[in-house]
Amino acid sequence: MASRPSTVFGIERSLTGKSWLWRGGNMDISQGFGSPGGLEDDIVTQLLLSRGVDRSDLDRHRNPSLRAFLPDPSEFQDMDVAAARLADAVQKREAITVYGDYDVDGATSAALLILLLRRLGIEARYYIPDRLLEGYGPSGEALVRLGKEGSDLVVTVDCGAMAHEALAMAKDAGLDVVVVDHHKCSPELPRTVALVNPNRLDESDLAASHGNLAAVGVAFLLAIATVRTLRARGYFQERREPDLFALLDLVALGTVADVASLHGLNRALVAQGLKVMARREHIGMSALIDASRLSRAPTCSDLGFALGPRINAGGRVGESTLGVRLLTTTDPHEAEQIAAQLSHLNDERRAIEQAVQEAAEEQLARQDNRSVLVLAGAGWHPGVIGIVAGRIKEKTGKPALVIALEADEAGNGKGSGRSIAGVDLGAAIIAAREAGLLVAGGGHAMACGLTIAPDKLEALSDWLDDRLAGDVARASASQSIRLDLALSPGGLTPDLVETLDGAGPYGMGWPGPRVAVGPVRVFKADVVGKDHVRLIVGGQDGGRFKAMAFRAAETDMGQALLHGSEGRRLWLAGRTKIDDWGPRPQAELHIEDAAFAD
Repeated sequence: MASRPSTVFGIERSLTGKSWLWRGGNMDISQGFGSPGGLEDDIVTQLLLSRGVDRSDLDRHRNPSLRAFLPDPSEFQDMDVAAARLADAVQKREAITVYGDYDVDGATSAALLILLLRRLGIEARYYIPDRLLEGYGPSGEALVRLGKEGSDLVVTVDCGAMAHEALAMAKDAGLDVVVVDHHKCSPELPRTVALVNPNRLDESDLAASHGNLAAVGVAFLLAIATVRTLRARGYFQERREPDLFALLDLVALGTVADVASLHGLNRALVAQGLKVMARREHIGMSALIDASRLSRAPTCSDLGFALGPRINAGGRVGESTLGVRLLTTTDPHEAEQIAAQLSHLNDERRAIEQAVQEAAEEQLARQDNRSVLVLAGAGWHPGVIGIVAGRIKEKTGKPALVIALEADEAGNGKGSGRSIAGVDLGAAIIAAREAGLLVAGGGHAMACGLTIAPDKLEALSDWLDDRLAGDVARASASQSIRLDLALSPGGLTPDLVETLDGAGPYGMGWPGPRVAVGPVRVFKADVVGKDHVRLIVGGQDGGRFKAMAFRAAETDMGQALLHGSEGRRLWLAGRTKIDDWGPRPQAELHIEDAAFAD
């Protein structure tokens, strides 16, 4: 049995109940580099090593480029067939429709292919289903209708891998369909011209190693293959070849917003896509950046928390086509109008989300004895329940299901769940469906979706508690956070933040550095916004900085930061950021945890 790693600074239980562990080796530079615990490598090297990079591969990962990471698209099953069919459609001037999904990955995937085809001389149509009225994925009725309206070829993006019945209807109606997806596949594939998906069960090892691609990443590989096919046919002898690198801003946005793991190729796509985005050459993307009130080049974090949510808002609470319209328009005025509309919808989504969250939190007191929280209410918007489930999970440290009652014509509830590490909620939901407790349900370890009859709610709660109580207890007892670096207060500088950014971009699967800073004393603490804790802290070395603990005012940690320290010194753990609102940039800390230092 492996021994438990030693804790950082002996912290076995922080103010949030977690132990502190090093992610890699000891990176305590709070006493300076000359101390016995000084670093053998530079900080970026240590960050890369701690994220699984082999020492022999460091150079490739320091500056992730497409040249270093891009595979030959032909390695993927059906890629050459799909590229040939698209090339045929381009050369024959056929009518093409791109059938997308209503989230950011679907919108960026659709926009990428539409812009590619436009630069190849084809003005393609798009079709984005309504989230509430049509649901996820291609419907047979919609595909057949597109064929009757004149489409010779439909390309589905971010959907279709499991749409056996719908694609069979299209096939029987004589409509050619190419599927570009990244979701899990069954052994039996749908009847299509081609199905390009790195998660096909019959993929080669090399192609399967790219199973973490978002759909927009797969679409980009198809774009490369299509242009290569047309080049070989002599299509560009009298036509300018499109600049595929100019599409990487779309790839970066879709990849980050879909929470795809930023390893290998994805990291290169996002790193290069951010450079393209900074040039502000894409009319729709530029308008989106302006609507997000960004006065600098977007960062990876901005894609996930500022730009992505605005595109998503159209599909959640507005019109599902707005994202694609914005990202494909050639009219700056129209782009400005759509971006403003999406920002308004995002504000509306936040208000709806807040109302649902408050209603859900009112039920928490009645579920103190539950290991899995099942919260349900009539009138809750199905477009925000997943976000609320995630918030409840973060606040309570327990798996949470949030269910919108009477969400379909049969009066069933639609639910979304989020879990904690060590508790496979998706498997439990699948088992609950098989046990007859759900109309439908599925998911993976950390997230799930379900449909439930209202009279089954209590039975589901009891069933989940019986099945998962032990897992939740074990997961809660072993909760920890991983630290990359320990600093003295004076060491938290803009230069350090820039150094840490050097191992980015960060995201899912490539976590941003978490640092411990201290010991510090709290000089000022107050609440800003609804429940964010703002601090001014400093240490004995004279270093002083601002820190923020978001959505923490009502938590035990937040109360300790506001009132409970009584002059005691603290270690603070979190992510470093640059505060650029003042006359000169300052480093600040976004607090995720805290522990008393004495």
